[in-house]
Amino acid sequence: MIICYYSHISKSFRYMNYYLELIGILFLFVSFWFLVSLIRKRNDVADVAWGLGFVVLAWSSLYLSGNYEERQVLVTALITLWGLRLAWHIHSRNRKKGEDYRYQAWREAWGKWFLLRSYFQVYILQGALLFCIILPVLYIQRESYSALNLRDLVGVIIWGIGFFFEVVGDYQLRAFAKNTENKGKILTTGLWRYTRHPNYFGEVTCWWGIWIIAGSVTGSFWTIIGPLTITYLILKVSGIPMLEKKYEGNQEFEEYKVKTSAFLPWFSGVK
Repeated sequence: MIICYYSHISKSFRYMNYYLELIGILFLFVSFWFLVSLIRKRNDVADVAWGLGFVVLAWSSLYLSGNYEERQVLVTALITLWGLRLAWHIHSRNRKKGEDYRYQAWREAWGKWFLLRSYFQVYILQGALLFCIILPVLYIQRESYSALNLRDLVGVIIWGIGFFFEVVGDYQLRAFAKNTENKGKILTTGLWRYTRHPNYFGEVTCWWGIWIIAGSVTGSFWTIIGPLTITYLILKVSGIPMLEKKYEGNQEFEEYKVKTSAFLPWFSGVK
């Protein structure tokens, strides 16, 4: 009994060290990007860092866990594909533009406290949210010792649906914006005909797919914190509400809003 007790304590410390080391890596990562933002004089580099942060933690957790079995490799590959694609998309979208309007507004509003508030309210906060969202992956890396099964396949299919919506939605929006004849207009075709935010729907769906994969690992239910966090952020905080506020009063958008689902793809009211 005593041996089992000390074995349990030892295991708990190993798990604690695993998560603390990942938090340390994440802290260094967000601090590095804060320094980049000071050099570039634009805080929207945080948007590029967002996708890359997931890739860094996925690979770091894979290395620290020492588990290189099928499920660990699978989720690391999915996160790498998702994160690198997102980072490149945002970088290529922003590179010839000025700082994003949201960060410009904060720069003006924060005044003399700009540096301090940027570090904590943009980079440290983003790191904390990132850590919460990626919890299913971190748990899989540390705890998974079983072979892939049907649940994993379902998770991959759901992730694939989400990735499709995100990639195609971003592509359609970028192609639409490149056409100068569309300046000031609202994209209402393609995937945007069925949801006002196919890319946001895709991002959230990807993370629910990852959580379903985590469901193959015993005791993983609590990692639902991950998909719930990204879902709340997109639906209630920095996703849909912030973006749609920009279009308040736009007659074309108001008409589009009436007939098109805000998030879940749907046919009701579509012409």
